Amino acid sequence: MNIILLSGGSGKRLWPLSNDVRSKQFIKLFKDEEGNYESMVQRVFRQISRVDKDAKVTIATSKSQVAAIHNQLGDSVSVCIEPMRRDTFPAIALAATYLHDELNVSDDEAVVVCPVDPYVDDSYYEAVAGLEILVKNGGSNLTLMGIEPTYPSEKYGYIIPETKNQVSIVKEFKEKPDSETAKEYLKRGALWNAGVFAFKLEYLVKKAHEMLDFKDYKDLYAKYASCPKISFDYAVVEKEPSIRVTRYSGEWKDVGTWNTMSEVMANPIKGNAIVDETCENVNIVNELDIPILVMGEKNMVVAASGDGILVADKERSGYMKPYVEKIATEAKYIEKSWGSYHVLDAGEGYRLLKVKLTAGRRTSYHCHELRDESITILSGNGKTVIDGMEQIVRPGDIVTMAAGCKHTLIAETEIIALETQVGEEITFDDKKKFPLDSRFVEGRI
Repeated sequence: MNIILLSGGSGKRLWPLSNDVRSKQFIKLFKDEEGNYESMVQRVFRQISRVDKDAKVTIATSKSQVAAIHNQLGDSVSVCIEPMRRDTFPAIALAATYLHDELNVSDDEAVVVCPVDPYVDDSYYEAVAGLEILVKNGGSNLTLMGIEPTYPSEKYGYIIPETKNQVSIVKEFKEKPDSETAKEYLKRGALWNAGVFAFKLEYLVKKAHEMLDFKDYKDLYAKYASCPKISFDYAVVEKEPSIRVTRYSGEWKDVGTWNTMSEVMANPIKGNAIVDETCENVNIVNELDIPILVMGEKNMVVAASGDGILVADKERSGYMKPYVEKIATEAKYIEKSWGSYHVLDAGEGYRLLKVKLTAGRRTSYHCHELRDESITILSGNGKTVIDGMEQIVRPGDIVTMAAGCKHTLIAETEIIALETQVGEEITFDDKKKFPLDSRFVEGRI
């Protein structure tokens, strides 16, 4: 089974835990079978592997999310990187050509496109596997999976099938309706459009070439900025005459707001927080090092991180996006492929970070032209390589790197460190990477 997982989003609806770098699918609010906290993307990946251990999964995502994906899923996961966000049709077209040209997936292979962020049980991915069978058996160019509605929702688009059979030809699509119109749709056997599409790879690659001017994957990647911003629904699905839908009636939740996320969180409280006995239906997520106390409140969500603090009525939290867009702050928590860091303080000409480097990992071998850096090792053991010279580091050691020095930090055990950056201009763009001699990193990533 070939699956393309769409992992996008700007991180506005689950602020302050989510941001442009850490979208909602990377927040660890669920638990795996061993009781460890996991994120949505980890949960989805685990579920797919459990249903089909041989499934080939490629994640289509933006540059800003690649490090978090590798941090949470490992370096071996297949990732198709969008140079910039251009909506779902260009993203799926790029991923399809990536499968075809870079991974050598054959034309007649079935491909299923799924969003990465619904909260579902394993039956959802069993149904996804069923799409593969329908595609291979033929009968239509596109096969969709629609969700059996549980109420007349105004939040979702609708698929109107010709019949109420398990698999039906699609008659038409409807935009998000008002409640009364949605009730009429349900009488006709309508399904929520959950953005799950299946097709033979040849179909989508051909469709991409018809609608976009490019030669192959590398050429499309280079021309990606010129691609129209258009959804896959508008560009392909609603114009396709040969299309059918299969019904899914298992557990499915769109956890796009704190209100819906609070319904599926592993625990109502995560982090250092207390509620008194008079509180009802209160959820707290606290990533700060200070405690939160809530008393006498009902139907409330409190979320706190280095990016900000949210205190909201649960129902009202679904309307926070325009207010969050007015808050222009740099993300304070960043996941990297090698670990993570928190921005503790920043001002004119300086920035202070708390860095966590995973055991066996290393930062890239790089330099900065516009700033000096120093690293104070708080815990853990490892080594640095600075301009080709190796140095063992232990708790209490301070390592300095002047602007222009190539450097990396390598962790033997997990390292916690403070990093101080000082310079006239401190930007994410001021970084140049270099290859590191293999003798320094043998057996490490």
